[in-house]
Amino acid sequence: MPFKRARKTYDGESLYEYAVGALARQMRTVAEIKRLMRNRVRDQEHGELLVEMVVARLKEQKYLNDTSYAENYSRFRKENEKFGRLRVIQDLKIKGVHGDIIDSVVSAAYGDVNEERLAREFLQRKRMVKPVSQKQAARVFRTLMRAGFSSGIIFRILKKWDVDDETLSALEEEVSGQ
Repeated sequence: MPFKRARKTYDGESLYEYAVGALARQMRTVAEIKRLMRNRVRDQEHGELLVEMVVARLKEQKYLNDTSYAENYSRFRKENEKFGRLRVIQDLKIKGVHGDIIDSVVSAAYGDVNEERLAREFLQRKRMVKPVSQKQAARVFRTLMRAGFSSGIIFRILKKWDVDDETLSALEEEVSGQ
């Protein structure tokens, strides 16, 4: 029978060091770093208070800032991954960034972007070509939807690729059925 390992007890300083180490490995949001620290101090009496104190200290030292995180994240996803606005918004919500921050940052990042051109760049990056069958058109459609582009932009691209009306109407029904 294996022995149970005793859980480490964290004080403010050791929890701070853990958080700084986690931030050194990867940029994180306030919600993500809180979740990581809460897992460490789950069974401790004043664990939640320790987490809040460490988060306040990290914010004060400018190690933790959701606005700058969201700005960097949206810029990277737009420029490198070629993702659409909707995908970036969804990802930031999952990461726990506040809605007001998401709105302002994503609007600033995507304000001057031609999303149709961005969608074409995404398709080129993924090496997707003009569809020749209904199945391929549906694949292009779903890929662009997952990448965060609106159905209007996707239909505009498919129409310029001369996808037949029957396929387009089937895809429209699929979108309206969700």
